[in-house]
Amino acid sequence: MKRKRILGLHRNVFFAGLTSFLTDTSTKMVYSVMPLFLLSMGASKTSISLIEGIAESTASLFKAFSGYWSDRIGRNKPFMITGYGITALITPLYALVSVPVQVLFLRFLERTGKGLRAAPRDSLISGSVPQGEAGLNFGFHKAMDNSGAIAGPLTAFLFLYFFPLNYRYIFILAAVPALLGVVSIAVFIREAGSVKRDNGRRFHLNNLPKKFYFFLLIIFVFTLGNSADALLLVKTAETGISEFYIPFVYMVFNTVSVVLSVPVGKISDRIGREKLLIAGYILYSIVYFFFGRFSDIKVFLVLFMFYGLYSAMTDTCQKAMVSDLVSGDLRGTGYGLYHAVLGITLLPASLMAGLLYDRVSPAAPFYLGSAMALMAALLLIVFAFWERKCNRSRDLHIE
Repeated sequence: MKRKRILGLHRNVFFAGLTSFLTDTSTKMVYSVMPLFLLSMGASKTSISLIEGIAESTASLFKAFSGYWSDRIGRNKPFMITGYGITALITPLYALVSVPVQVLFLRFLERTGKGLRAAPRDSLISGSVPQGEAGLNFGFHKAMDNSGAIAGPLTAFLFLYFFPLNYRYIFILAAVPALLGVVSIAVFIREAGSVKRDNGRRFHLNNLPKKFYFFLLIIFVFTLGNSADALLLVKTAETGISEFYIPFVYMVFNTVSVVLSVPVGKISDRIGREKLLIAGYILYSIVYFFFGRFSDIKVFLVLFMFYGLYSAMTDTCQKAMVSDLVSGDLRGTGYGLYHAVLGITLLPASLMAGLLYDRVSPAAPFYLGSAMALMAALLLIVFAFWERKCNRSRDLHIE
């Protein structure tokens, strides 16, 4: 049966993208002002980093669980509705907090929602598209995701411009697009007909290919130096820029990422993911080095543009590589492990970054991130040669 398409995309990909746009509009409205909100309550840079790290890392356990379980039952939509629904319910509650620890509790719950939905959503997208088009479709999803990351900070910027320091009203307003995102899933998304894994066959780690675990090692190394973007916003605020411009600066990064995500996804389908990922990691290393080296808002605006290019190159390619490396009946599990590695590693990464910022210098966490990105790029070069060698050996064996 011919697959229904909207703007050349499978309907599931389109509406998953629409849901991500609406939800990211909501979450980035919150995220773009959260560091300033926490600072207004007396939180330190270490506390801000720790809140982000604990929330992401603890909730990441749900990413592995949801991916594995969606493979077991052969369904993704229930996990998506539950995950996006939790985010929609939690968002307005930020308006009620009075101390930073309450933010930590709510961030944990909200990120649990992301943990439940992320792997099944990626598995749904992967299962809805023909082989060889993963880069294009994940590029579209990334573009929609970051379109919300433009709309959210822009809305927050305009609100703060007319109503300075009224952070709590932003949290209430942010609940509206989050709820619309849940409606989009419930009404328009259909199961992709993913393969239901045989419940009698127990999962073992060796069910997944060795090169997939090597890829996860590279992700781990890179993420150790890739702490939460909250510190980028804090360092930007310390340049002396008026605080209602902070969401606008963050929007610059997301705008570049939106414009380039789909073209980058298409390119990765043609020339391979590894080349773009290596270039993306090297670009990240350069950008973070200069974030550490300078404290000038004009320089930062340029760096945020290149940071958007890095984001388009890496996020799209990393997710598409999981689809390339893992077979269909284990794809949810693969995405679960991928998201779990990202989330779990963020705790030590954020803690190290916050401590370095507070106790060494504001430049130190960015220099660390630059070094770890270079190391990840080198490992990825080794990965590319290893994969090429394996493919050559397989072709010779077939002949």
